[in-house]
Amino acid sequence: MAAPNRPSIALYPGRVSPIDEPLATAHSGPSLTDDLALALRLADAADAVAMARFDAADLRIDTKPDRTHVTEADLATERAIRAILDAERPDDAILGEEFGTSGDTARRWVIDPIDGTHNYMRGIPVWATLIALTVDGVPQVGVVSQPALGRRWWAATGHGAWTNGRDGEARGIHVSGVDEIAHASISFQSIEQWDDVDLVPTLERLTRAVWRDRGYGDALPYMWLAEGRLELVAEFGVKEYDIAAIAPIVREAGGRFSAFDGSDRLDAESSLATNGVLHDAFLTFLHAEDTP
Repeated sequence: MAAPNRPSIALYPGRVSPIDEPLATAHSGPSLTDDLALALRLADAADAVAMARFDAADLRIDTKPDRTHVTEADLATERAIRAILDAERPDDAILGEEFGTSGDTARRWVIDPIDGTHNYMRGIPVWATLIALTVDGVPQVGVVSQPALGRRWWAATGHGAWTNGRDGEARGIHVSGVDEIAHASISFQSIEQWDDVDLVPTLERLTRAVWRDRGYGDALPYMWLAEGRLELVAEFGVKEYDIAAIAPIVREAGGRFSAFDGSDRLDAESSLATNGVLHDAFLTFLHAEDTP
């Protein structure tokens, strides 16, 4: 099939600073403007720590009780983020992949210090630090930083989604306008994930229905979706720290982000991000009974 015409990406007008405009917030305390500015500084600190050990020949790698791997960089990066939060947001709770939960408040920072640890420990540059702020369980601020690729994406509720351009300037991003499944480009994490939930036949049916499918993996395809380059990203077995930072970026770029069942829950261990236009169509397709 020939590639469909790609819609132009509608950028947010002007050269507005993503952290200077006032934001409406649904909570007392720091404004979302302040929270986003802090999240970006947390990402700066995380980038410095993680990049210092990336592709190091003597990188220490251990195995966690769940048999997944953790590197010294995962631990050091989360410690660096927590140290800043402890100093600047001592009243906020924190959930991190490596050190669990501290505090119990409506405002909670959710951290994955290195999303894509297996890539990181093999010297593959597709990994990210994920930083989110949730308020009453709803993601309000999200930063996805991929320093090995020189890229970063961020968003705050009501303020759009942004990335750094090739010239270093911030630019707004927006999802695509593709409105047919047959013209959609999609990404999934792995066949194993779909096999774990007995949905390999559904995945096979999906790949035959769309224009293009690739298993790009981890946080990067969600960011490509927010930039208008993909129309669907779906995963299973994900934790809150895997997706909390991604949700506001997708939503502020005009897309939709839900669990596989269509709910907004972050603890459903699944994620379905789309360009919004196709969200209901994809949900219907994925939940339809397989037919011969």
